[in-house]
Amino acid sequence: MFIEKKASFEEGSGVGGFDSGRHRSRYAGTRVRAPADDSAWTRFRASPRARLDRYDAHSVLFREDDNASHLYEVVSGQIMLYRLLGDGRRQVVDILGEGDLCGHSLTGLYDCTAEALTPAEVRVLDRRDIDQSVELLAHVNRCLLTRIEALHSHAVLLGRKSATERVASFLMRFVPGRGVVGCVGPERHSSDTELVVLKMTRQEIADFLGLTIETVSRVLSDLKRRGVISIERNDRIRLVDVCRVCKMTGIH
Repeated sequence: MFIEKKASFEEGSGVGGFDSGRHRSRYAGTRVRAPADDSAWTRFRASPRARLDRYDAHSVLFREDDNASHLYEVVSGQIMLYRLLGDGRRQVVDILGEGDLCGHSLTGLYDCTAEALTPAEVRVLDRRDIDQSVELLAHVNRCLLTRIEALHSHAVLLGRKSATERVASFLMRFVPGRGVVGCVGPERHSSDTELVVLKMTRQEIADFLGLTIETVSRVLSDLKRRGVISIERNDRIRLVDVCRVCKMTGIH
């Protein structure tokens, strides 16, 4: 993902352009560049060479160490990527949504297992077709750059963030356009709330955040007690103040 800086903070800001009297996102003044030309990719995925498969929730697309003959593009739903240790411990390494690709491999074997978190539609693409086209490879490269950025953030989460910061970061994943490059903050004169519908169990969330299920439950209960969130159902969490949750992620 490429970013550009807009004009600096307004006049009257404090030292270094930071206005200490007003919350400013670290991404204030940034915008995402216009998307690249993907017409070749659009034609390819609409061609008979691309197969559309449907998966029920918790169906496996491919397993770790299977032969990596295809790439998979998420059309709808969510896909979870994870790796297992010899004793059965699991680390969820990524969560994919619409437009994301998975199945990349240099060794010829998939390095993780892909499982549908929800009912999902996935476009199955033959790797040989992609390898023969510079334009298709350019699209794959852009997708890889996006995933690399996401994995850098996840590495920081696992290595340096507290349990509360991890859970707050997880919840912010599901608030479109907030706490990321191009974030414009809350709309004026409107309540800054967001309903998050979870597609993952507490155990899957724990495996993604590198926590125990007990810790995830404890942090959610603490956030509820502090009035930061309300739990409407086990799979529905309302962020009462999105900016407040964002401040708890540790990125500001």
